[in-house]
Amino acid sequence: MTASRAVSCRTPLPAVSRWVRLAALVAWLAAPLPGWGQAEADAPDGAREVIVVGGDHYHPPYEFLDEDGEPAGYNVELTRAIAEVMGIEVRIELKPWSEVRRELEQGEIDILQGMSYSEARTAHFDFTPPHAIVHQSIFARRGDPVVEVEALHGKEVIVQRGDIMHDYLIEHDIGAVVIPVDTHADALRALAAGQHDYALVANLPALYLSRELGLTNLVPVARPFSLRYGYAVRQGDANLLAKFSEGLAILKNTGRHQAIYDRWLGPLEGREGIPWQKVGQVGAALSALLLLVLGAIVIWNRTLKRQVASRTEELRQHQQQLIQADKMASLGILVSGVAHEINNPSSLLLLNLPVLRDAYADAEPILEAHYRTHGDFRFGGLPYSRMREELPCMIDDMQEGTRRIKRIVGDLKDFARQGGDEQGESVDLNAVVGTAIRLVDSSIRKATRRFATHYAEDLPVIEGNAQRIEQVVINLVLNACQALQDPAQGIQLTTRHDSATGRVVLEVRDEGRGIEPDAMSRLTDPFFTTRRECGGTGLGLSVSAGIVREHHGTLTFASSPGEGTTVTLALPVPPQPPPAEAPSPPAPG
Repeated sequence: MTASRAVSCRTPLPAVSRWVRLAALVAWLAAPLPGWGQAEADAPDGAREVIVVGGDHYHPPYEFLDEDGEPAGYNVELTRAIAEVMGIEVRIELKPWSEVRRELEQGEIDILQGMSYSEARTAHFDFTPPHAIVHQSIFARRGDPVVEVEALHGKEVIVQRGDIMHDYLIEHDIGAVVIPVDTHADALRALAAGQHDYALVANLPALYLSRELGLTNLVPVARPFSLRYGYAVRQGDANLLAKFSEGLAILKNTGRHQAIYDRWLGPLEGREGIPWQKVGQVGAALSALLLLVLGAIVIWNRTLKRQVASRTEELRQHQQQLIQADKMASLGILVSGVAHEINNPSSLLLLNLPVLRDAYADAEPILEAHYRTHGDFRFGGLPYSRMREELPCMIDDMQEGTRRIKRIVGDLKDFARQGGDEQGESVDLNAVVGTAIRLVDSSIRKATRRFATHYAEDLPVIEGNAQRIEQVVINLVLNACQALQDPAQGIQLTTRHDSATGRVVLEVRDEGRGIEPDAMSRLTDPFFTTRRECGGTGLGLSVSAGIVREHHGTLTFASSPGEGTTVTLALPVPPQPPPAEAPSPPAPG
């Protein structure tokens, strides 16, 4: 009867839920309305029908009677909000659960504001789309063994009278000795006092009541069920079902339902495990932050273009500043801060996903045994026969995606960092090319469906500045992407060792539009560009040529209009010291 997370309109629901909502709305529109041929429930003139809404009198934090004897809780506030948006009048009556359930069956009340869905219950009740998801737990005294539902055979199990778990134990003939009580609190008190073996109750209210009542010797040992939780009417009451379904949909679409959920259940939800809702909120915030970064990059590009154009005469004196400005125009000056913010949730995912994977692996034999014994069942909202194949792959994909995010963030931080003039570090050209490709992966995927790399094995290391060489490779790849006119055209990167000239070579070949002959001699001139109308500054190749010269390398171009372009970057390999001669053996004495 409780929920551990709200079912928001932002969370995709199975297609069947949308059809249920549509069918309910159609039924409501088709039902006769007051003034269209009949009065509203024979109400007196000027009076509105009062809808009697039932609920459990002691089921905090969802529904309960407060210190003044007034209805309160998540379900109560949700009902009043639906009444407000639908313009209907309600009277909320909270009584023992078994009593309000019987009154609904007998027509003494109109609707229940919180009832868990099951196939068996649809024989007597109709349900709105869920406003929460139910988790049911097996509670035990601290130190007692962990059990699943099948292991309750022969055990004394306390349940709330008329609750979904009471129904389940009877319908499925588990073989447990069922001990019904009036409330969850009664079940927990009895268990804490050493009576009976286990309690099968709703997880979130049980955690709440254990804390409020000081029952510190109780712990949840299994959480075997996740159930939909929503409003319930007598079977066939389509008009009332449609009113509450529509009101609930309005609250979800306006965000009011989520606000009510967060106010009552948000502080407790994190106690149940990994806060997936918070993870989603962090992801949304990071997405918005990345959009701001992209906007900042566009603004910075335009500002940089105007600044550089006004300082043409100082280009040679400020070569180092232009190199850093070009880097910032490509990535944005906010990269370091954004990378820090992304690394925090990424590290959390990398820490928790292996635990989640191990937890599923531990639970898999139990799930398989249940599947073989009882057939298919719902698991995470989908059939277990499907989830057992997909869930491990989903977790692995999430873990690999998180690792990829962490690698990209690290590459961004390295590239954005201000580089010095040091040229003496050992550089692996294959590794530099790989890092550059990861940084511009999005641009590559937008430009072409045919991107290939061929790395030479045992490529000698060179001496230089890895960040600056990486900047050259990025500029060459981006130019190749911009030269393509159709995604069917390809780009190919090849590294090799030219032992004859003592150089390592990178070739970037594209199948794009090519370069006109009269432009070939000006490609590395500052501010020369054939793409000025598209925002080109003419600095990329000029800066790249300067970096290559600093490394005593060469940058050459071969192109024909309409046939693509090949750019060849060659960098010298430092001379290798001769191998040390082996010492001569000592002369015989």
